[in-house]
Amino acid sequence: MNQEMAAQAANKDGFIAALDQSGGSTPKALKLYGIDEGAWSNDAEMFDLVHKMRARIIKSPAFTGDKVMGAILFEQTMDRDIDGTPTAQYLWEKRHVVPFLKVDKGLAEAKDGVKLMKPMPELDALLKRAVAKGIFGTKMRSVIDAADPKGIAAVVDQQFEVGKQILAHGLMPIIEPEVTISIPDKAEAEDILLAEIRKHLDDVPAGKQVMLKLTLPTKANLYKPLIDDPRVMRVVALSGGYSRDDANAKLRQNAGMIASFSRALTEGLSAGQSDEQFNGSLASAIDSIFEASRAS
Repeated sequence: MNQEMAAQAANKDGFIAALDQSGGSTPKALKLYGIDEGAWSNDAEMFDLVHKMRARIIKSPAFTGDKVMGAILFEQTMDRDIDGTPTAQYLWEKRHVVPFLKVDKGLAEAKDGVKLMKPMPELDALLKRAVAKGIFGTKMRSVIDAADPKGIAAVVDQQFEVGKQILAHGLMPIIEPEVTISIPDKAEAEDILLAEIRKHLDDVPAGKQVMLKLTLPTKANLYKPLIDDPRVMRVVALSGGYSRDDANAKLRQNAGMIASFSRALTEGLSAGQSDEQFNGSLASAIDSIFEASRAS
């Protein structure tokens, strides 16, 4: 593990930019960016467009390690270049932003109020490529749609089991059991989730740590015990569909959490903006999320 990256990931003020929309979420991300589905005729063209969007974000003057501690990439983004330099290498060497990689292959069918991750038979091969590309850590997402103890236990079991596989490759796993913000029993689901995570931290190998990416909780500071646990490098918050203003406000109520926003980061960015407009809008977003992360 790159120790300079580890020190930044563990201690630096800032937040993680989630630039990892994949397959099914890519058209929506492009539409929010002002590019409708008629702009491409196949997946290759679609991914070319989204890479162009991500490269524009990464190359923007405000997108540096001063405020953006890390960035999560989609596999195809990792495999592409920015100005002739592999993306992860560009992030660290040119922007001093720690590179992470989304490794899950999407969600399985709903069962017991949750959606587990689909099987990942090629994960070891992907993790080897990630190490070779200079990736520091990974991210994988499950979804919790109800306060079902059986389902939530299954989500956390799977997340930590895969997390051990990731740790074995010398990478830092970001464990992401997302609680859907619109469910009526969100607070109850979060209580169950907290208890399950605390149980599984006992199984983290000696001398190792994990990171956690969690929905902004209904009860402020619910996850403080995880933030304070020495087996947890960092607890980051996903925006989960909240607007940037709402997400920032909720983040400020949770001491020690930092942001890992996707839609809330790119809100207001458009393909039709001039570079001056685009860079100004992104700088404003980065400043607001950085201040909310630092305030928390």
